[in-house]
Amino acid sequence: MSEELLSKKELLEATGISYGQLYRWKRKDLIPEEWFIRKSTFTGQETFFPKEKILERIDKIQKMKENLSLDEMSEMFSPSVGELNLSKTELVNRGLASETTINLYLEQSTESPEHFQFEGILTVYIVEKLLQSGEISLDEAKMVIQVSNDYFSKEKQSYGDLIIIRKLGVSTCFIVQSATDLVIEQGTKQIVKMAFSNEIEELRTKLL
Repeated sequence: MSEELLSKKELLEATGISYGQLYRWKRKDLIPEEWFIRKSTFTGQETFFPKEKILERIDKIQKMKENLSLDEMSEMFSPSVGELNLSKTELVNRGLASETTINLYLEQSTESPEHFQFEGILTVYIVEKLLQSGEISLDEAKMVIQVSNDYFSKEKQSYGDLIIIRKLGVSTCFIVQSATDLVIEQGTKQIVKMAFSNEIEELRTKLL
């Protein structure tokens, strides 16, 4: 069964983007060159796109562009990062996470034990850092994994800040788009404040 195609005119009408935006995103490699399919029609040559892929990609770009620059998005969509796929062994060999952290992650998620996608790699990388620094306990690590998985599953690609607070030995973990105006209850200690964007940049240098 052939893939359903969408014409350029239909795409612009469906998404509300301009011709200029479309080709600017193409130049920045946010949309792969191979998705621009030239076909002959009765009016001449027209450009078509794989419908499902292009609509999903533009939806992600529109969600991300409020918080990330075009260059940052280009890095996120590059095959070396955005579409990265590593095995458990590769994660350990690259020093991104220990077997203990990876197994902890697998217990809390539906990620394939054979292949980790980018956001799974990012999560185990962050949890490994926090465990190694002694900032969080194993129970708190499980909380970070669960919250991160829930966050990424909702297609929120703008990448906010991870916050962990603790009061009277009880911890809470959450992710916010901006921690600038965060006010917490008196007597509550903020033990972790981590910007996903910073961790992505650090992780990228280790992956490339």
